[in-house]
Amino acid sequence: MAYLRFIQANWLFLLAGFLLTFTSSYGQTYFISLFAGDIKAEFGLSDGQWGGIYTIGTTFSAITMVWAGVLTDRFRVRRLSFWVMIALAGACLAMAAVPNWIALIFVIYALRLSGQGMMSQLGALAMVRWFEKTRGKALSLSSMGFAAGQAVLPVVFVALFASYHWRSLWILAACLVLITMPVMLVLLRQERTPQSMAETTQVAGMDGRHWTRVEMFRHGLFWLMIPMIIGPAAWGTALFFQQVHLTEVKGWSLVSFVALMPLYTVTSVISTFVTGWAVDRFGVNRVTPVQILPFALSFAVLAYADTIFAAGIGLMIFGVGQGMQATATSVFWAEFYGTRYIGSIKAVGAALMVFGSAIGPGVTGLFIDLGVNFPEQMIPIAIYYLIAAMMATAGILKYQDRLARLQR
Repeated sequence: MAYLRFIQANWLFLLAGFLLTFTSSYGQTYFISLFAGDIKAEFGLSDGQWGGIYTIGTTFSAITMVWAGVLTDRFRVRRLSFWVMIALAGACLAMAAVPNWIALIFVIYALRLSGQGMMSQLGALAMVRWFEKTRGKALSLSSMGFAAGQAVLPVVFVALFASYHWRSLWILAACLVLITMPVMLVLLRQERTPQSMAETTQVAGMDGRHWTRVEMFRHGLFWLMIPMIIGPAAWGTALFFQQVHLTEVKGWSLVSFVALMPLYTVTSVISTFVTGWAVDRFGVNRVTPVQILPFALSFAVLAYADTIFAAGIGLMIFGVGQGMQATATSVFWAEFYGTRYIGSIKAVGAALMVFGSAIGPGVTGLFIDLGVNFPEQMIPIAIYYLIAAMMATAGILKYQDRLARLQR
């Protein structure tokens, strides 16, 4: 009932957050990777070459995000989202017309920056800015856009492959982005803004103060959290990026694997809501250390999965981690470092995640070219997740008392 009352009172802003995260789908790996087979065939690319192109484009988008993400501190979501969606629609049209692999690098850069980078940043940051004591609920609800995109778009577009050329489908994606723009303008015609709510919604972080980005760089907790921030983006991206290769190695059909996405999405949705409640109830410092553990378990399951049923179990466990990570990580920045400079601070987190999503496809693609298939890489990836979880736990245990003094 609490969620229903919350939705009823804030549905305009929550729907805006949902649309922002949903529209990021066209720059997310799980969507772009659907076209991997056609792109590689069109330009004669190996798995490693395609992964390398993706890594280069995504890395440059991560670097740009450090600067571009700061814009969310200076402009209203209504205005900034309009121009970001223009850029994303243009990137989709560019993919429809990309002539060669060199141009493909720049197209990937534009898709990743405008889609995965800025649209995701806007969706999460809007919730952190607009809501104070209910950030967990707000983020869990707006994050449904990610889940809806992952559940719907792969199934729809894979079905359309049978009737339409892959380039035509990118034109469709551009049209869908453009259709969303007037809806966003209507929803945010009376937007809550950082400027209008600056005095009433600013919440300090550790030691009762607002940390700048430079101060965060000098703080030990930030460095201990980096592997946890990069890991889900790097290896989760690799999982979806290599789904064509994975299904070929396992002997599954791509259609059967993509059909599992609704199961993954349902689990992610449930996990997102539970995590939102847990963050508001127990604090992000208690949720964050364990949010990465389901990723480790899911990769271990997928490594040994020999049936599509077992793959479904692995994806559902992965969905648990995805739901936890989507909610807890965004709240973490605000709780520990304050909200006054949250745009510039979260831009660093977004850049790290985008950089992670650049590493995953490149590293896994290289090892595939060297003869190590993706399932064989999954156990080392699971071990990485466990190490990242231990580092994050050590950091939070060391510094949470400085947060607790503020909360008491």
